Amino acid sequence: MSKLAHSTSAALDHGELSPKNFQRVADFVKAYSGIKMPSGKRTMLEGRLRRRARVLGIEDVNTYCRFLFDEDGLDQEAVHLIYAVTTNKTEFFREPAHFEFIATTAAPKLIEAGRRRIRSWSAAASTGAEAYTLAMVLHEICGRSRAADFSILATDVCTEVLAQAHAGRFPASMIEPISPERRMKYLMRAKDPGCSEVRIVPSLRSKVSFGRLNLMDETYAVDSEFDLIFCRNVLIYFDKPTQKKVVERLIRHLAADGYLFLGHSECTIGADLPLRQVASTVFQKV
Repeated sequence: MSKLAHSTSAALDHGELSPKNFQRVADFVKAYSGIKMPSGKRTMLEGRLRRRARVLGIEDVNTYCRFLFDEDGLDQEAVHLIYAVTTNKTEFFREPAHFEFIATTAAPKLIEAGRRRIRSWSAAASTGAEAYTLAMVLHEICGRSRAADFSILATDVCTEVLAQAHAGRFPASMIEPISPERRMKYLMRAKDPGCSEVRIVPSLRSKVSFGRLNLMDETYAVDSEFDLIFCRNVLIYFDKPTQKKVVERLIRHLAADGYLFLGHSECTIGADLPLRQVASTVFQKV
């Protein structure tokens, strides 16, 4: 090996993520989760891989990649890698028009049609803010009608965020979108004044169940037909063919006249599928 080649190799081993390793990680993430990793995200990806590598005591990002792909490290690292590289942005009452639509239109119509239990699915739940927001809204509606109950399934590809969601603990900085009345009703504050967390009350947590599910799977191991399915702001990371396949699979689990909620950037994904648009990014099965 020439001195120049050796110098370049050493720089890659102890510096930036090599093009080869970027592509290997990008290909794996795409195949595993459907999420695209364009070249413009290389710096972001490198930083996240470096943080994960240091957890394992590996200082060099390319050494970490060799551990993944050349030393069978993916057997134990796949879930942690996906958690490290994916964005788990979530907040309470995100896209509030959806929850207003449920309160004023979807849930009343479902109850009027004879639903005794409104079954809902948060299909990319992250740390659970969406599922618990939905639980707050449905608890109020079902409490007023006294004719129906509700249940919510929350799934995600990352087990680490699901563990956080199951605990129902959130930083107090996240609760701004929740009204003071709902904070009093649905949130608990720690007795320790130094603790900046809040927790969802047990009665609401009991309405939400959690499970790992990869939207890239050919079939989804969920039991029920759901009246409400939320899959928001995740499809934008997939290519168009993958988006359509995922929505087709979600529709299989949508009850007759059930509602599918997509993200604000995903308004055209329901085209050419057995859905009719009933509100902005809200589709009903036909």
